[in-house]
Amino acid sequence: MKLGVVGAGAWGTALAQVAASGGDDVLIWAFEPDVAMSINDQHINNLYLPDHTLSPSVCATHDMADLVSCDALLIACPAQHLRQILLQLPDPRTPLILCAKGIEASTGLLMSQLVEELLPEAPIAVLSGPTFAHEVAQGLPAAVTLACADADLGQRIVERLAGPTFRPYLSDDVIGAEIGGAVKNVLAIACGVAEGAGLGLNARAALISRGFAEMTRFGLKLGARAETLAGLCGLGDLVLTCSSTNSRNFSLGKGLGEGKPPADLLANRRTVAEGAFTAPILRDVARKYEVDMPLVEGVCMMLEGKLGVSVMVDALLSRPLRTE
Repeated sequence: MKLGVVGAGAWGTALAQVAASGGDDVLIWAFEPDVAMSINDQHINNLYLPDHTLSPSVCATHDMADLVSCDALLIACPAQHLRQILLQLPDPRTPLILCAKGIEASTGLLMSQLVEELLPEAPIAVLSGPTFAHEVAQGLPAAVTLACADADLGQRIVERLAGPTFRPYLSDDVIGAEIGGAVKNVLAIACGVAEGAGLGLNARAALISRGFAEMTRFGLKLGARAETLAGLCGLGDLVLTCSSTNSRNFSLGKGLGEGKPPADLLANRRTVAEGAFTAPILRDVARKYEVDMPLVEGVCMMLEGKLGVSVMVDALLSRPLRTE
C-alpha cells in the first residue's frame, strides 16, 4: 500500500516518517513550496519539525495532482481546512485516513461526516490517540486507535503503519474515535487555564476527570461506545494533552490563565490550536442534544472574553452538589 500524506505540518511530517520507517516510499503534500523543497533537498521540514532528519523514502510535493499514485491518503491538515482540501484531491475514491481532530465550525460536522458529504465514494478510517508529533518523529513509543468500519481495509492500514515503536489498535467505532479527539482539545484548554492561573495539580486532576465525564456523555449521545472513549483516542489523548505545554491547546489555555487576551494568543500562533475553533460549535451541538458540558461552556466564555479565570472557577465550584 503506497501512502500519501496531505499536510506537511509537524503531525503530517511525523506520520510520513512512520509510514517510511520500513523503507517504503511516502509522498507528502505541502501547502508551502519552501517546505516541500526543504524536505526534498535536506530531508528536514525546516518550518514545522526542524530537529528531525527524515527518511530518504519521504518525498514532498506542492502539486496535489501527484497524489493520484497513492493507494491511501493520511489527511493531516487542520480540521477547519479539510473541506477545501477534500475538493482538491485528485481521485474521489481514494481511501482516506483522517488524522485531523475537530468539528467543522461552520457546519458542526465531524471530519468523517464531511468526507461522506463531499466524497461519498471514499472509504474512511480515523487515526487518533495520545501522540506528540516530535516524539513520534523521534521514534519514541506511541500507541493509537485506527477506527474503520471496513475491517479488511482497517487491517491493511494497521499492518502498513505498525512498527517497533508505533502500535495501532483496530476499532470499528469511527464516531467514538473522532469525538475523543475533538473534545479533548477543548478540555486541554481548560487544564491549561488551571496551570496558567496556578490552581495546582489537584485542580488539573479534577478537570481531567470531570472533563472525561463530559466527553463520555457527549459521545454516548452521538452514538460512540464507552469503551472507545475510555481508550487511547479518548481518555489516553485527554491525559496527554491536558498535561504538557507541548500541547498547543494546553499552552493556549495557559496563556488565558495568565490573563493574556484571547485575540493576542490566537494571532501569534503559526500552528493551529484546534480547540479554539471546536469549542463554540461543540457547545452548540451539546446544547442541541441537551448534553451538560459546563467545562466546554466555560472555555467558550473565556475565549470570547466574557469570563475571567476567577469568575469561571467560582462558577464551576458553586454548581449544585450532585452524585458522581
